[in-house]
Amino acid sequence: MAGYILRRIVSTIAVMAMVGIFVFLLLRLAPGDPAAMIAGRSATAQMIAGIRDQLGLNDPMPVQFIRWVRDMLSGDFGTSIFARRPVLDLISQRLEPTVSLSILTMMLSVSVGVSFGIVAAWRTGGPVDRLLTAFSALGYSVPVFVIGYFLIYFFAIRMHWLPVQGYVPIASGLVPWFMHLILPTLALGLGFSAFIARVTRASMLEVLSEDYVRTAAAKGASSYSILFHHALKNAGVPILTVIGISFAYLIGGVVLTETVFNIPGIGRLVVDAINNRDYPIIQSVLILTSGLYVLINLAVDLAYTLIDPRIRY
Repeated sequence: MAGYILRRIVSTIAVMAMVGIFVFLLLRLAPGDPAAMIAGRSATAQMIAGIRDQLGLNDPMPVQFIRWVRDMLSGDFGTSIFARRPVLDLISQRLEPTVSLSILTMMLSVSVGVSFGIVAAWRTGGPVDRLLTAFSALGYSVPVFVIGYFLIYFFAIRMHWLPVQGYVPIASGLVPWFMHLILPTLALGLGFSAFIARVTRASMLEVLSEDYVRTAAAKGASSYSILFHHALKNAGVPILTVIGISFAYLIGGVVLTETVFNIPGIGRLVVDAINNRDYPIIQSVLILTSGLYVLINLAVDLAYTLIDPRIRY
């Protein structure tokens, strides 16, 4: 067990090193010059060169990379080129809306997706199974922003049940905080719920066809015992995998959702930073989100051993 954990941690460090190199080169080799954008259209070549020298962009790439890694390891993620403020301060200000939306979306997706998939597998071919097929097709085919605009039109503009856009901090009240997150959570969670439900159904169907499940049913085991004690645990590895994959998709979906619902989160911060070629913000957000994703995958890998002890060997 300890050897398995050590191998996974070493591979995680290697992945993060590769991600850091990729992020650094991706931004440096992309077209556009942040110094020219800072200087403005009327700037001379000498002014642009001076700004590049001030930002350290004239140094060789290996020097820039070593300096960037050294600063990050010391907790210094740099200063925003346009805001002139520490990047971590800007990220911390936008963290609460994004984390709130992400947690609520994953809670909704996992609870609805797993429950829906279990029932559809248990009653395969029935009304719930057919409803799941339609629900999955809808979740896969309709983009997040289309679902978001439909929810805004129906529940906010027509029915006046929920706020149209914006975000209220949780410190201002739990009810207004939750009310402002209902629509974006539904818009973002529909596709993830369908994805998890389909995988749960397929995995449960495969396990329910095994001999030991039929033997348990022949011995008089209850439906609850068969589904949750025998089938679900053995079908858990694919379900855990798809939940980890859903987090990767969630990172991209948050950007669109925050834009549609005018939520001042990290997604909006990244969009503004890309438009301004603000290297420190883009690099920091990419590294932090990549690190979080890698850690979640590590946690999922370690959780496999709790479900199936054979994996650790």
